Amino acid sequence: MIFQDNVIKEYLKNVYFITGTPCGGKTTISRELANRHNLFLYDVDEQFEKHQKISNAVFQPAMNQAFQDADEFFGRTAEEYKKWLLDNTREQLDFVLLDLIRLSQNQKVLCDCHLTMEEAEKLTEVSKIVFLIKEPSNLVDDYCNRPDHQGFSDFINSTSDIEKAKAVCNATLKSLNEKKYKEIKESDYYWIERTWKSTVDETVGNVERHFGLVIK
Repeated sequence: MIFQDNVIKEYLKNVYFITGTPCGGKTTISRELANRHNLFLYDVDEQFEKHQKISNAVFQPAMNQAFQDADEFFGRTAEEYKKWLLDNTREQLDFVLLDLIRLSQNQKVLCDCHLTMEEAEKLTEVSKIVFLIKEPSNLVDDYCNRPDHQGFSDFINSTSDIEKAKAVCNATLKSLNEKKYKEIKESDYYWIERTWKSTVDETVGNVERHFGLVIK
């Protein structure tokens, strides 16, 4: 069943979206914003395991692909890894949308997610989405140094050739996000680029004003 864009937007009218590129600050900003404004925080990554359990390998093959170990996982080419990541995101989106429709019926929801601009155009209004971005290079080290990504760090460091695994992962993430990063900066969407000067308070304040959660 395919729903028209206007129907989806109506049912998601109580949802704010924070998306962008890896290490742009989505998790940090979403948590702080949700705390400040008592918003229900929905983190797509945290929902993956639940969605995977109710998925079907026939309809969601990427979500159900199994790997023996980290060597097999990172042993793919960057293009194979990229396709798998894109397919996972696409397959999970159906579960995410149904969750958001249910959760946002009687409350405001803040969704920390991975939307393309094309998906954003279909799902929400410009005033209800922010793209947090970072120049997509050397992202693996950023991931490994984050406390909330300790599992990823342990996994990639369990490979027999850690540097090769990191190189494949970096190449994949750069290929996946380089074009997206440039397109976001050239779009009419509201975006904030994370730099070494960025602060949580400043970024949250900018997002608050864009969403209309505070008076500009």
